[in-house]
Amino acid sequence: MRWLSFLRDGKPSFGYITRDGEGVVDVGCRVDYPSLRHAIAGDALLDMVARCGDEADLALRDVIYAPTITNPRKILCVGLNYKAHQEETGRGGEGVPTVFVRFAAAQVGHQQPMIRPKESNTLDYEGEIAMIIGKGGRRIAQADALDHVVGFGIYNDGSVREYQRQTSQFTPGKNFTATGGFGPWMMTIDQVRDEAGDLDSLELTTRLNGEVMQHATSGLMVHGFSELIEFCSTFIELEPGDVIVTGTPGGVGSARKPPVFMDDGDVVEIEVKPIGKLTNPVVGES
Repeated sequence: MRWLSFLRDGKPSFGYITRDGEGVVDVGCRVDYPSLRHAIAGDALLDMVARCGDEADLALRDVIYAPTITNPRKILCVGLNYKAHQEETGRGGEGVPTVFVRFAAAQVGHQQPMIRPKESNTLDYEGEIAMIIGKGGRRIAQADALDHVVGFGIYNDGSVREYQRQTSQFTPGKNFTATGGFGPWMMTIDQVRDEAGDLDSLELTTRLNGEVMQHATSGLMVHGFSELIEFCSTFIELEPGDVIVTGTPGGVGSARKPPVFMDDGDVVEIEVKPIGKLTNPVVGES
């Protein structure tokens, strides 16, 4: 199943895509759960599919997308998690994941504009795989970690490099308003396994104005999905709907010679097979 959050008649809702891939079942208008995060926390996804059926309430082409999880309690982002990205930045390799946080207010949905702030022209793309927690827990063992995952999505961890690198702390450069693309939907872990065969074979490609800038598979991550859950749950209890953004491959714009940053009028696409494609136009802040 592919679950998404969206606006309908100006009101937030959520639902899933029909089997023919052309429509959306609006679950939010039928149940008491106010968001996809709450439905995940209630372990209600399968029950809602059985209850709501496969008749579309609106066409997928007409959807106004919101970030897949609009209100996660935590967005934990992993830096320097591909060897090629470590090499191009000259950082990483400490043997443990580099973790920083992003705030939900800095997210935008599929097809919504990412904003290059007026303070800096160094907005960079970072194509990433997002892992959504379905069952909470603390000190989760690697052997049990994937039992806590409800699904996977796509993330563009847009980074204002000038502000990211002013100090050793990443937070400002990672949290400018409307710089984090998240969408178009969450594919459940069972469907990802069915279509990919192996969670290490998820194929990530970033394109800027149609040109391939990044390409890698999830098997190239330094710290894999299970290890990230084990590590993050050591210092904080993970909760349903939390998002772990698992790191970007090599090829970021700031490491290119000359650097390539996103600007007004650009279009950035992050494709993760078999999940889908996240597309965002870039708009310069006036």
